[in-house]
Amino acid sequence: MPKRIHRPAIRGWRPPTNTIYVGRGSEWQTPYRWRTRNALARVPALDGSAWEYETRISADGHHHPYMHSDGHVTSHTSRYMTRRECVDLYRQALTAPTNRLYLYRWTDDHRIDRITPDTVRTELAGRNLACRCALNQLCHADVLLEIANQPA
Repeated sequence: MPKRIHRPAIRGWRPPTNTIYVGRGSEWQTPYRWRTRNALARVPALDGSAWEYETRISADGHHHPYMHSDGHVTSHTSRYMTRRECVDLYRQALTAPTNRLYLYRWTDDHRIDRITPDTVRTELAGRNLACRCALNQLCHADVLLEIANQPA
């Protein structure tokens, strides 16, 4: 059974056979990096749920009002998403893409290619996945492993 492998930050480290690196700098990297501006949550969400992905340029702890179409204003705060929220958002972007939320990569002929579960199954099925995240932490590679090795 394929598994996630920790890729240490050691020069000259070689991955085991049948392993693909999916961390930063690879075409499989997550855009929702923990504790960065790319992984901010709006609290509370506009629909009343606990949180939602903050797509505007913002910062941790930033307060801002939001004017709804009916004219009422609600107050929200931006905060860093937790590791679990980052992984859940990656899963959502991969499995249920919307116009606002999807994953992509650049092709060899410089076009944008949308990453879908079928793409993951085709290219990663049966392979070990290496990432810099510690093995005892949640990681987007866990999502890729799960999707790559499930039946179509």
